[in-house]
Amino acid sequence: MALPYELLIGLRYTRAKRRNHFISFISLISMLGIALGVAALIVVLSVMNGFQKELRTRILGVASHIQITGINGELENWPALAAQAMQHPEVRAAAPFVQSQAMFAVDGGVKGALLRGILPDQEDQVADFRRAIRSGSLDDLRPGEFGVVLGAELARSLRVFTGDKVTLIVPQGTVTPAGVVPRLKSFRVVGIFEVGMYEYDSGLALIHLADAQRLVQMEDRVSGVRLKVDDLFSAPRIVRELAPRINADAYLSDWTRSHANFFRAVQIEKTMMFIILSLIVAVAAFNLVSTLVMAVTDKQADIAILRTLGARPRSIMAVFVIQGALVGCIGLALGVIGGVALALNIDVVVPAIERLFGVQFLSKEVYYISDLPSDLQWGDVWGVTLIAFVLALLATLYPSWRAARVNPAEALRYE
Repeated sequence: MALPYELLIGLRYTRAKRRNHFISFISLISMLGIALGVAALIVVLSVMNGFQKELRTRILGVASHIQITGINGELENWPALAAQAMQHPEVRAAAPFVQSQAMFAVDGGVKGALLRGILPDQEDQVADFRRAIRSGSLDDLRPGEFGVVLGAELARSLRVFTGDKVTLIVPQGTVTPAGVVPRLKSFRVVGIFEVGMYEYDSGLALIHLADAQRLVQMEDRVSGVRLKVDDLFSAPRIVRELAPRINADAYLSDWTRSHANFFRAVQIEKTMMFIILSLIVAVAAFNLVSTLVMAVTDKQADIAILRTLGARPRSIMAVFVIQGALVGCIGLALGVIGGVALALNIDVVVPAIERLFGVQFLSKEVYYISDLPSDLQWGDVWGVTLIAFVLALLATLYPSWRAARVNPAEALRYE
């Protein structure tokens, strides 16, 4: 089957070695510009996705997908409430907790923290504290032994290590003739965890649920129940479905509410980076305009001959659209291949650059995420590809329209 002559001529113009080497140079620059812009956009979006995923993993390793808390701060008969929640097919696990503000005192130093009472075996099913343990063990939290697991920054500020004693002070005081006296209890540090989020590493302490109930005088009540679901992005929908099933005066919230501002800020930053880097691709794509304008000027005699042989203006326009689109597609293909390859191997490339130049981009002393994460999402790749292709195609319209308006008589007058 014969190909249209517009396609053949457009391919020939692209392959041919031009008499004007400057046009060839500008074409190469346009091609490389598109490739560089597309690759940069894919890599940056992958890194932003990686940071978002890493932060979400660390936050949800401590926080819960869904949390059920009592309206007055207490829940009675929590096993029945957890059983009601577990009847939902997408709820994977449930764990009770007791939460209170507290202060730790060691050798005259005092540090405030959030105290959370947990059942270690059940907590493992809704959080990843065990993976974050740096010393000691979560299993050493036993009822009646008054052990505590501290965040790494909290332990560092108190200057304590595993095995040391700390004094815990809670606001639920004891009434005496002299007034309300805060409750004090000596705890032994049985573990230290580090999740990589300063908010939790510097202000969270874990004790056994029974010890927490005894300390804050809750008897067999709890502050709430934490739930883990199959798909964390379905948490808002699951909360709406759970609300009618829960037979208690309780407040249901999901992770998107408790950290809404944080994740919204990350998403806005990703969107702005996408827009800014898309402008780089746009600048590179519109370099094709100057390339094709010069090519049209260089090929005016050829255009005139084609017109005298019967070629219609739209056929002349198609020739230069094909030529410009081919240059853009080659640059686009190179950018996609390079961007995907770099995004998939950024954990190898960045350390190699750091070793080569003796620098460290994300210092452990400053950043809690010291490695550059990458999460390549093919939806982003296809989106970038489509935008770059449309921009390249738009850049060919004006030069092609100008070529279609060439007057054969004027073009051949001085030939």
